[in-house]
Amino acid sequence: MQDEELLRYSRHILLNEIGIEGQTRICQSRALVVGAGGLGSPAAMYLACAGVGHITIIDDDTIDLTNLQRQIAHSSDRVGMAKVQSANQTLHALNPHVQVEAIQARADANLLEQLVSRMDVVLDCCDNFSTRHTINQACIKHGVPLVSGAALQFAGQITVFDPRQQLSPCYACIFPPHCAPPETQCSTMGVFAPLVGIVGAMQAAEALKLIISCGCTLSGRLLMLDGLRMEWTEMQLSRQPDCSVCATQH
Repeated sequence: MQDEELLRYSRHILLNEIGIEGQTRICQSRALVVGAGGLGSPAAMYLACAGVGHITIIDDDTIDLTNLQRQIAHSSDRVGMAKVQSANQTLHALNPHVQVEAIQARADANLLEQLVSRMDVVLDCCDNFSTRHTINQACIKHGVPLVSGAALQFAGQITVFDPRQQLSPCYACIFPPHCAPPETQCSTMGVFAPLVGIVGAMQAAEALKLIISCGCTLSGRLLMLDGLRMEWTEMQLSRQPDCSVCATQH
């Protein structure tokens, strides 16, 4: 790291759990953020500020005026712009040392197959069930840890699926593919603006901890937030030995 970077990341370097070695690992790491909306905005912004060396962000959508209530990577003058292009500008403004790969496309199996194998961590910040399963399958196949977050109305949740750990469940263990819930979207159900910031920031925190092997991650634990009461509930998660996705991997 150059002198300017040492100064920029000095508050990280002061932490015994990170130090020079940990910050170097962050600067050399690669993260994939799927979704540049409510969750992806704060997650990607904190990863960039922390110095993650290469951030790939995928989203096929453009900015709508209704997004601006919560999607903090975007601004009023960018309405109509591709979300990944807007996010790219925001991340570079926050930290010019970070390389950003902005992909305006749907995160399908072919694209994820190309990308996930070269990542250190994947953040699921999308908003639909089928894409979440596609991301999970790619992470299981390539042994890449996955930080999964969700938020709707006043409810949020976050967990980590780490295929490198023998006992860690995967997304399909908890939410089987054949048990798809009714499709719900912010456009019809609404979402409390700060909620996505809380969950997205926590996704970035878990991703950084995975990168530097620091502390205890949320692998095997699901945190659920009731935003009206500002109350967290923790649920223990177990790997299902007959899981259709991860059973053969273990």
